[in-house]
Amino acid sequence: MVNKTVSYGDFERVDIRVGTVVDAQPFPEARKPAIKLWIDFGADLGVKRSSAQLTVHYAPDRLIGRQVCAVVNFPPRQIGPFMSEVLTLGLPDAEGAVVLVKPDFIVPDGGKLF
Repeated sequence: MVNKTVSYGDFERVDIRVGTVVDAQPFPEARKPAIKLWIDFGADLGVKRSSAQLTVHYAPDRLIGRQVCAVVNFPPRQIGPFMSEVLTLGLPDAEGAVVLVKPDFIVPDGGKLF
């Protein structure tokens, strides 16, 4: 795979924020195993929904209270019967399963990645 160069201006247009998962539910209707998340991004953005393919390493009840990072300015996307409003960020482990991206320390919800 060849990396494509982007400008710093391109990067600045992607709005990545931290939020706290306030609810997480199984999503059996999804084509690929997923979990429905409700993430609180603080007073300015509020609670947003996300569908995330996290079922290998995470159970819904263990995600509540956990901080995650997400892209908050992509257009909403319909995933089966669920409207996903943000893209929760993760990285693949050695087998390709998603591992969440999160800050090392607790930070205020809504904080923007820079």
